[in-house]
Amino acid sequence: VQLQASGGGLVQAGGSLRLSCAASGQTFSNYVMGWFRQAPGKEREFVAHISTSGYSLDYADSVKGRFYVSRDNAKNTVYLQMNSLKPEDTAVYYCAARKFTPRTAGNEYGYWGQGTQVTVSS
Repeated sequence: VQLQASGGGLVQAGGSLRLSCAASGQTFSNYVMGWFRQAPGKEREFVAHISTSGYSLDYADSVKGRFYVSRDNAKNTVYLQMNSLKPEDTAVYYCAARKFTPRTAGNEYGYWGQGTQVTVSS
């Protein structure tokens, strides 16, 4: 499956952004989707994941209550709504896909998008 992330940009602290990740090439509804991020000088970290049906969600503690993941299987797209953004949310955000059960470890995902930059100014 091929993944294309978009929606990043520059936003002030407290603002919102919605990232999108469009999938192609395989049956999207067969894939668990994850969002990860990597800040400069830091390791990649888990942000959120969503099950194939969309009913099972999980978030990193650092984004709980501010970020919301959703998917539209008819549009082959997964979204990450990011609210109340903080400067520490600045990173390149990646979407990723894997089959079967959701995982928080990036190395469990076999398919990755190219990343989209999110910059939050204070």
